[in-house]
Amino acid sequence: MTASPSVTPSPLERRLQLTVSIAEVEQEAQKRLQRISRSVKMPGFRPGKVPMKVVAQTYGAQAQSEAMNEVIGRVYGHAVVEQKLRVAGPPSIEPAKESSGSDQMLSFEAVVEVYPDITCPDLAGVEIKKVSCEITEADIDRTVETLRKQRTSFEDVSRASQKGDRVMVDFIGEIDGVPFTGGSSENYSFVLGDGSMLKEFDEAATDMKSGESKTFPLQFPQDYHGKDVAGKLASFKIKIRSVGEPKMPALDEAFVKSMGIESGDLTKFREDVKKNLSREVMGRCKTKTKTAVMDALNQWASFEVPKALVQSESQRMADSTREDMTARGMNMKDVPIPADLFTEQATRRVKLGLLVGEIVRIKELRPTEAQIRSFVEELGSAYEKPDAFVNWFLDQPKQRAEAEAVVIEDNVVTWALSQAKVVDNPMTVEALMADAGQAA
Repeated sequence: MTASPSVTPSPLERRLQLTVSIAEVEQEAQKRLQRISRSVKMPGFRPGKVPMKVVAQTYGAQAQSEAMNEVIGRVYGHAVVEQKLRVAGPPSIEPAKESSGSDQMLSFEAVVEVYPDITCPDLAGVEIKKVSCEITEADIDRTVETLRKQRTSFEDVSRASQKGDRVMVDFIGEIDGVPFTGGSSENYSFVLGDGSMLKEFDEAATDMKSGESKTFPLQFPQDYHGKDVAGKLASFKIKIRSVGEPKMPALDEAFVKSMGIESGDLTKFREDVKKNLSREVMGRCKTKTKTAVMDALNQWASFEVPKALVQSESQRMADSTREDMTARGMNMKDVPIPADLFTEQATRRVKLGLLVGEIVRIKELRPTEAQIRSFVEELGSAYEKPDAFVNWFLDQPKQRAEAEAVVIEDNVVTWALSQAKVVDNPMTVEALMADAGQAA
């Protein structure tokens, strides 16, 4: 059995010409038949006493196929080791177009992708924006107001509804005079102007009093999530059951106590708000800076990535999306989520994964135990019993692996910032919260 390589037009694709001895395949097939004969049961024969000829008649094709796969796999494996190929996925093996020229040999061609050769990036002169953010008293004021809004209650009023009110409605929707699935409900509540309803529905329920009814047309958007009604014109009849006026709690001792400050002290409450806001701001600054670093690395990385890895990552992302949507209560049974929708994202992830891995290897950026513990302790600081959380977290293999992955990325970000031209990118808290950014 022999193998010889050839390079294809694709920089990562390799074609291996494999030759397999027919005698070796036959020998392997006989071994398999021998093993089968020792345990096979057939009517009229005692276990282990079935004649080899009878065993071969029943299991010969199976043994031959398995033997062929075994021998080809062995030849392929030897070729990969001999030629020091770093394969990135399983091979595609087909009979060769040209025979070996021998009646005693079979020829095959194996096509496989290899990992690209990657060098450590030179980031000297590359500009990377490092996000910074200062928290002001106005930011604390806004956060306090947000917390008050989250505790908003609603009191029924007799006036007409307006933006910010909570309305309870009954509605029935029809398309071409026929009710449609999901188009009707009773005692349904929503807040006017909060964006939870389509604009036409929101506007129709505005300036109405309890007990009033109206009928109005509604054009569903072409990209509406309900495909059965997307792009169609519906007619809705709506009845207002109640109108609730928002009442925010006063910023007093009772409110402060309800937020977990037992003393009810407003100054202590604001300090607590600032502490929590600082933690969130720091995290978002870190995330945006990391994204900037990964963008810079992605721009530098001009190498191709194995299609097999991209396909695998695309499918993983599609499966993850399906699981996420199912967890949110959506029926995804008959909804296709093509993996190729994620090809661009998957390509970026694979490319950055390979590059980051190489940087970590070359620059020795594996996380230390102290770094991992420090990261987990930071997570634990948000819990009532941080020590118990840290101990539990570090004992969980999955959680620990996730922590290590985050610390590795942090180490790469720190290294990249030490090599690149860092430019400060100051942001206000409002801007930062509006654009949290996505981790790469």
